[in-house]
Amino acid sequence: MVTAAVCRRNDKRRWSRRSDGDRRRNGGGVNNEEKECAVDVRTDIWSLRRIVEWRPCNWWLEDKPAALPAKTNGYIRVDCYGGLNQMRRDFCDGVGIARLLNATLVLPKFEVAAYWNESSGFADVFDVDYFIQEIDGFIQVVKELPAELTTKEPFQVDCRKRKGHFDYIETVLPPLLQHRYISFTPQMSQRRDRYPHYAKASLCQACYKALRLTKALEKKSDELFQAIPKPFLALHLRFEPDMVAYSQCQYSGLSAESLKAIDAARGERKPWTGEAAHIWRKRGKCPLTPRETAFILHSLGIPKSTNIYLAAGDGLMGIEGLTSIYSNVYTKSALLRDEDFKAMHGNTKAALDYHVSINSDSYIATYFGNMDKMVAAMRAFRGMYKTLFLNRKAFSELTFQGLKGKQLKRELWRVHRDEFVMGRGSALPDCFCEFKL
Repeated sequence: MVTAAVCRRNDKRRWSRRSDGDRRRNGGGVNNEEKECAVDVRTDIWSLRRIVEWRPCNWWLEDKPAALPAKTNGYIRVDCYGGLNQMRRDFCDGVGIARLLNATLVLPKFEVAAYWNESSGFADVFDVDYFIQEIDGFIQVVKELPAELTTKEPFQVDCRKRKGHFDYIETVLPPLLQHRYISFTPQMSQRRDRYPHYAKASLCQACYKALRLTKALEKKSDELFQAIPKPFLALHLRFEPDMVAYSQCQYSGLSAESLKAIDAARGERKPWTGEAAHIWRKRGKCPLTPRETAFILHSLGIPKSTNIYLAAGDGLMGIEGLTSIYSNVYTKSALLRDEDFKAMHGNTKAALDYHVSINSDSYIATYFGNMDKMVAAMRAFRGMYKTLFLNRKAFSELTFQGLKGKQLKRELWRVHRDEFVMGRGSALPDCFCEFKL
């Protein structure tokens, strides 16, 4: 019988000895011990030895921030839309852009009403005084505008086509100088690698050191964390009606109630059909169902007795597909007092999930969205590397090949083993550097 120690030893030898190309040229080169490791469910994914980690870069974590210019070019407000972690990402981008333009930052505006049907703002989620204290020296921040600007609405700048350093200097700086007070929403696909270090350092400081939850939210998050049996795995499972509708994928075996909820969320977005649907699914565009997620977790050697905290939004469908295999599943709605849970908004619920996820013993996500990226990066910042993103594309390709049962489990183990030991998808590269072990 091959033990976990033998599996780890083989893994270390294999990766130190051969590259991916070498293994392909040698027909895979997998010996009998390695084959047994691949199907030995007693060897969970976390027992593997990583060979790459992402760690915070010294140039922003340890170096003294560059001196701020004596005079500001004006005031910037970042307007943030979407869910909590999307707004957090946009705000951090806005901090970097404001520093790039030598502007003073005004507390952001959270446009959450359309997304969560609520009115919570930045100060309802994040500790404002702590943020100002921790970002001091990186960028100027004010709670209130100077008297001559207090009655003015900011001049809105369209940043949808702004991606890099010179885009902002050439097209955003002029209206800032002219109007003295502007607002914008950062472009989603920023080219932060082109920023000078002082602007990137401000972004990194804001995102990973200066933003923390309000004391009230931290207290509630700690109560939730303490209520979860330890050790536990935080699982971010995305199979809500809006996510399925957005993916344009179709699923069989869902309840009539779930199908009705999906149809209501679709709007004018129609699902793919025929060959297009096969291609779309094979490309890994379809969210994993709870049942598929449970199958992959078992393939990775995650014991069925594992305590799992379910970090998920309201309306999660088909949850019995997970709980029929992993029975120790916990949710915030079950662990918190009913009156506390009902009083919470979408943003505060998302903040609880974020806090629990970054502190969990291990974290697995079925998607690679804003929350998953932020959680993975913060866990890497804290030196917590038991983090993994399930590979939807590999799952789809392997099932389209007709693989089932033990053979499918073995191939899923191989794919995720390679990704875990190589540290793929572990953190955001903007503020982190690759460190080979």
